[in-house]
Amino acid sequence: MWLRPSSGPDQTPRWGHLDGIQVGLHPTAGPRGLLRIYTPYLGHVGERVLNFVAIEPIPAGGTQRGYSEMEHSALDGVRGKRFWSSHEQADGTPQDPAAPVPGVVDDADGVERLTVYVHSEPFDDGAQIVVRVRFRADRPREVALAAFRRAGSAELEACVLSATMGNFARLRRLHLKDRVVTPAELWPGFSGTGFADHARFGIDELRRDRGALVAFATPDEADLAGVTYSSDTGDGWKYYGDRAAQGWRVEEPSDDAQVLVNARWAFWASASQIPGGPAYENVDVVEPFRDGQEIVYWAEPFTDDADLDRLAALHGPTS
Repeated sequence: MWLRPSSGPDQTPRWGHLDGIQVGLHPTAGPRGLLRIYTPYLGHVGERVLNFVAIEPIPAGGTQRGYSEMEHSALDGVRGKRFWSSHEQADGTPQDPAAPVPGVVDDADGVERLTVYVHSEPFDDGAQIVVRVRFRADRPREVALAAFRRAGSAELEACVLSATMGNFARLRRLHLKDRVVTPAELWPGFSGTGFADHARFGIDELRRDRGALVAFATPDEADLAGVTYSSDTGDGWKYYGDRAAQGWRVEEPSDDAQVLVNARWAFWASASQIPGGPAYENVDVVEPFRDGQEIVYWAEPFTDDADLDRLAALHGPTS
């Protein structure tokens, strides 16, 4: 049922459901300072990543985020904060990323779970963060993430767990409570190699399910693979497999919770135009920091809008 590394050196840091959603860490393929989201059930193989999740703390009283992918490590000077795995929440002693822990399997109310803690080295703003990664046997296409402050951390305004690569799957339809919004509507005429400014949607504009906040985005193209890319587009940006909806769920959101999205016209670190125009890049839920507040990421094959009721049923609150 579970994918888990064995104890010892030279293991692959990757955990999750054998046939469902999985989370990995560097040194698997991709930038350092990011959680990797794998979805083999979409027809993705090997180290094909559907999305990445960055850790982005905001110090108390501030507005500027720390960026786990962009900041340089104090341990070796390389860009990207070093992450490692542990069975303990409290101990922030750096460990070898290539010697991951297997994770802990337990039972909660009759449901088997797999839990591992992912530590980051301290951020430049003084934040010290550990993220609990938890899978439930009855939710094979979800992973629950919860950020905690380690002892000695700066106080936090927020800690954003940011889904950072929506334009790989060309997510262009953000589903709100009573409407769907697209990058073309939010940023008409946007182009270039930078990020669009964030658009913000407050709790009253968001979908709710038995009190839970639900935010998800879908593609607007029927055939993501059957497009023509610019000749300078790297192969890693070329989508294959089933198209999918990707979403976040917060079962007990604060009244101040918001969903933030931005967009790109070109794929990251390139001038290669995204087929079909700008697509969402980051999809974030932002709310005042609460130690251990859980946010659930999910990805599910998506056919069309007639599928939305099925998605809502599959990924509604667990209680």
